[in-house]
Amino acid sequence: MTSLTGQPKTRKLEWPQTGRLLPPLPSEQPVPMSLTTLWILLGAGLCLAELFVPTAFVAAVMGVSALVVALVSVVLPSAPLQVGLWLGLSVVMIRAARQWLDRPAPKQHWDAIEGQTLTAIAPGQPGRVLYEGQSWAARCQDTSQAIAPQTPVYIVGRQGTTLWVLPIEHWPDNLEPEA
Repeated sequence: MTSLTGQPKTRKLEWPQTGRLLPPLPSEQPVPMSLTTLWILLGAGLCLAELFVPTAFVAAVMGVSALVVALVSVVLPSAPLQVGLWLGLSVVMIRAARQWLDRPAPKQHWDAIEGQTLTAIAPGQPGRVLYEGQSWAARCQDTSQAIAPQTPVYIVGRQGTTLWVLPIEHWPDNLEPEA
């Protein structure tokens, strides 16, 4: 095949997207994803991570924060402000979630629930009790009752380092203290 000028006609191989002989340059690649898309992917990824790696709802809350920032990113185009908003929302929402999701106090299991008074316990006043070989501060649960020294007592509770006690002789016969 020859052209009108008498030279052989050659067929050029062109790259489909650009119409050039070479592939597109890296600077001519498609525009990277938008910040909104990035926040949506981050939020979904963090929420999914919570399903596989339990983090006490931290990852889920941060994921929800990222989804909120994705909505706000439409009107707030600044990436540093979006990151600041995400961090702030995450901290506030984690603290709020921790307050709403109260964990029940672990049940205390007493090895031995009997002790003996070392000092007299006056009504409504503290005294000392021997429990598991250690001296503990103690108060009588019945604030109108006094307990003499060397009296066997049941330990019925604890508040910090103070034991709450009741004398064994005043314990109702039909009740057994909880172990």
